Amino acid sequence: MNKSLTRSIGFWLLLVLALASTAVGGWLISGQIGTMTTTLLDNTATGVDVYVGQSLVVVGSALLGAGVLGILLAVALVAVQSLIPAATPVVVEPIDWTAEADDTTAPVGDATVTAVDEETSADGTLGTPVNDDVEADAETDDQKGSSGSTATATKINVK
Repeated sequence: MNKSLTRSIGFWLLLVLALASTAVGGWLISGQIGTMTTTLLDNTATGVDVYVGQSLVVVGSALLGAGVLGILLAVALVAVQSLIPAATPVVVEPIDWTAEADDTTAPVGDATVTAVDEETSADGTLGTPVNDDVEADAETDDQKGSSGSTATATKINVK
């Protein structure tokens, strides 16, 4: 269970309806038994008072029983919830948006493009690649497709 039981609408609905059923059932039982007792002792009881009163006592006892059962179910849910261990929250470090990416490879289709270190001259233009092994590797590998695609892919700087 990821959310707390006290935040569950179903739990509160169960508890409120159980309490209401218990209260209405208790009220029906006490009212009808009180009325039947006074009319029977006064010898003023009619058949309607006695027989309808008994039926209402049965309905009230059913409501009272359902309400008590609902309250017991709510208490059992609280007990089970307290036995289940709460999940420990995962500590997440904040993202440092100012840090540079350390990854020097980026997937491009099926091939992988590798960043090439290049020198920058004094006037700001790119010079020759520092890593001459990339060009040597490109010349020795068998190429499938156009010959320009591998050469172009090795000259790309990935940041």
